[in-house]
Amino acid sequence: NMQANGCSQLNGTTGPDEFNSHTIRNSASTSNGEITTNGTMVGQNSKSLSRTDQDIVRLIGQHLRGLGFNQTAEQLIAESGYALEHPTAARFRVHVMDGEWEKTEDDTHDLEALVKGGQQDVIKMKFLLLEQKYLELLEDGLPLKALDCLRHELTPLKYNTERVHVLSTYMMCSSAAELRESAHWDGKGPISRQKLIENLQEFLPPSIMLPPRRLFTLLSQAVEQQKEKCPYHNTQLDSDLSSISLLMDHICTKEQFPNVTTQVLWDHQDEVWHCQFSPDGTRLATGSKDNKLIIWNVDTEYFECRHYKTLDEHKFGVGFIAWCPDNVHILVCGPDETNEVFIYNAVTGEVRQKIHQNTDDSLTYAAWMPDGRKLVVGGVRGQFYYCDIDGNIIDTWEGVRIQGLAALDNKVALAADTHNRIRGYNFDTLQDFPIIQEDHPIMTFVVDDKRELALVNVA
Repeated sequence: NMQANGCSQLNGTTGPDEFNSHTIRNSASTSNGEITTNGTMVGQNSKSLSRTDQDIVRLIGQHLRGLGFNQTAEQLIAESGYALEHPTAARFRVHVMDGEWEKTEDDTHDLEALVKGGQQDVIKMKFLLLEQKYLELLEDGLPLKALDCLRHELTPLKYNTERVHVLSTYMMCSSAAELRESAHWDGKGPISRQKLIENLQEFLPPSIMLPPRRLFTLLSQAVEQQKEKCPYHNTQLDSDLSSISLLMDHICTKEQFPNVTTQVLWDHQDEVWHCQFSPDGTRLATGSKDNKLIIWNVDTEYFECRHYKTLDEHKFGVGFIAWCPDNVHILVCGPDETNEVFIYNAVTGEVRQKIHQNTDDSLTYAAWMPDGRKLVVGGVRGQFYYCDIDGNIIDTWEGVRIQGLAALDNKVALAADTHNRIRGYNFDTLQDFPIIQEDHPIMTFVVDDKRELALVNVA
């Protein structure tokens, strides 16, 4: 019996898709009393291991193979008595990596009983294999064989006909380079075949064929959990884990966390209402009740701000600032009674454009779309405009009392409103949808660079 996560239940029974020491040890025998799995001799006197230790052996073996230490991995299999994968799955992997497509067809038939999604997933697996075969035939300059594969192998599957039509267009490619570019494919060889293996693994339980780079995935998850528990986390962790040591738990000390004031900026004459660094971190913009917007150059070596320009076009003060992704333009809004939004060129100090619709408008919040050519503006009186950088209002959304704005992508804006919520507004389809509902008013919010997380300030 298998649980949804692919792990056996605790009653000790083994389902048809499970691969354990008994299936390995009894998989094949030789005349001298030893057994062999995937070409590797495994002694009968191998130590009996717990389920956890078996999994660890398999993970280590997979990682060793990934590093190219094949002989070491084979020695681990021989000494432990536990193979890395189901024999048929191991044979299947070899045939895919060698491009022996006729043999992979037999392997797929042998694996049918182990495929998680039944016959439909078997068809998907066959489709992926034949797609790779078809593309490789085209790259090898064998268009007739490729056409035969398309007509008599791919088409009869009656699966993903739209993709089959796209594949047929690749017959017109005049070179291998054009084929790879059109198909977004890495070309014939180990890279594309390894990606194919990773796609095929999704259809098989992990007890039959290990997921790709499983040990690395587990280590990454462990590091991520340590980072979440790090109270003073202030370290950039690389996705390949090269910036940390796995020999100890990750922790940032209090001394690594900024806790000392190094500079005070005194140039404003009244309350500072908003400040924001440019996306590249080289400039800081500060806005004040004194009607001034000040641009500062940031010395990234000595971490000092130096006055660059003072802009004083605003009559009601600078209440909100939003830097454009191009690090040049900047949106400036005023307090509640302000009915226009300024777009400055922060380098020259010139006003590029003013966005203004009605005298009764209240435009207190703004956000750039990621392309830096479009933006959204709004306020608590119900105005919500979608504009371009030249000040043209492209579309409007009526009755949304805005208390914060951010962009999700070039079509969707996120808006906090007076109903204690954040909703998404798609200006392409003119549809809105819920994102977050809070019990108390949302004062401000920001999203991260990947547009995956939101930091929300709730009253």
